[in-house]
Amino acid sequence: MSDSVPERILSVVVPMYNEEGTLAEVLGKILVQKMVGEVVLVDDGSSDRTAQIARQWENDDERVRFIQHHVNQGKGAALRTGFLQAKMPYVIVQDADLEYNPEEFYKVVSPLADGRADVVYGSRYLKKDTRVVLRFWHTMGNRFLTLLSNMMSDLHVTDMETCYKCFRREVIQAIPIEDNRFGFEPEVTAKLAKMQLRVMETSVSYYPRSYKEGKKIGVRDGFRAIWCIIRYNVLDRGVIEWQRSTNE
Repeated sequence: MSDSVPERILSVVVPMYNEEGTLAEVLGKILVQKMVGEVVLVDDGSSDRTAQIARQWENDDERVRFIQHHVNQGKGAALRTGFLQAKMPYVIVQDADLEYNPEEFYKVVSPLADGRADVVYGSRYLKKDTRVVLRFWHTMGNRFLTLLSNMMSDLHVTDMETCYKCFRREVIQAIPIEDNRFGFEPEVTAKLAKMQLRVMETSVSYYPRSYKEGKKIGVRDGFRAIWCIIRYNVLDRGVIEWQRSTNE
């Protein structure tokens, strides 16, 4: 199925903060995907060897570009930097850990490449034959935030907080990303809803890591997400203009 997607059409934006343990393996999985035209690595002020590893991959593969924030600003800030540098027709977010599998890029990119969608979310909660059993309260938290987001945006997605969001490049580059941390997910969802885009979902696999293994999002980020849902759906009255590409 992945062979039906054209080669080198995808920009992969990878926000990184202290990911020396998993970065090389993630990049290896990304770069074997034929549809990947470039990987934009954004180091957000790491204090470990993340930057050194990223520079080595940049030297070894022409598709890899490395950008560094010398001060930690947050995931949203890293994504904002990466999105502005993307050059391929489609842009996807890939965290630098092993929770999402790049072998499933084709599932998220295909509806875009076929001209059926402007944005595709890779949902952890759509029905699959088998699944990894997730932590109850983490799952309930994600579902509560998704429900609240849906109520305010009038989009009916099953996984607003998913990492795997794939966009037409002109769409994501038209959206001003304001939140510097994990508020990116509700912010971008609210702004996509206001743009009245064609949004689709597809099921993806998810292999969660623990806080001991380096997971960074916490309870405070959940409360921040609630504020972002209210702010960007209700309080923010801004209008975003964009032009759909005719090259499909």
